[in-house]
Amino acid sequence: MVLTIEQATLSIIIAALAAIIFSLKVLVNLDRRIGRIDHNIESVVKRVESEEIKIEAEQLRLERALSAVSKRGSSNSKKKRR
Repeated sequence: MVLTIEQATLSIIIAALAAIIFSLKVLVNLDRRIGRIDHNIESVVKRVESEEIKIEAEQLRLERALSAVSKRGSSNSKKKRR
């Protein structure tokens, strides 16, 4: 079967359109995948942030407790020296 110039041109145009459609499908899939990855990263960051806040609060509480103990210890040592 011999194709005429019009049929060959039409075949090339249809093939190009099919390639464009396939490329757009791939891009949409990649965009969705990147969106899911971004969402997962945000949830991990939120969890890490909440843990960091808990750790900082615990650290502050321990520092205050240590400073209170050291103040009491230094005032007791002054009394013993007299």
